[in-house]
Amino acid sequence: MFDKELANEILSRIYRSTQIVLKRFKPITSSDDFIKTEEGLERLDSICMQLIAIGEGLKGLDKVTGKSLLKKYPEIEWKKVMGMRDVITHHYFDLDAEIVFDVCEYHIEELAGTINKIIEDLKGQ
Repeated sequence: MFDKELANEILSRIYRSTQIVLKRFKPITSSDDFIKTEEGLERLDSICMQLIAIGEGLKGLDKVTGKSLLKKYPEIEWKKVMGMRDVITHHYFDLDAEIVFDVCEYHIEELAGTINKIIEDLKGQ
């Protein structure tokens, strides 16, 4: 068994990061919005920082839980979420704003919902 309190703390941080991403992404309507203005570039940078935090948090969670928790929620491609962290961190200058846009537009809400579900499920145990 794993430390549920620590897992819950990590999950709460990840959830907060998803909410920050959603808030900062709200005025973005296309990937061009990230790159055509200084404000857009700042949003891209700040969102990427949160995506790094999410990926790092998930890696830590996976370690703390002995890789037993996330696999119970196959609706999320956890390996890809963690891999996004690696891409942003190690290949930042090659980062494609369109990929970040797609992640924010199509995946962050689902990730947030699943993270919230995991938190609720852990409370029930």
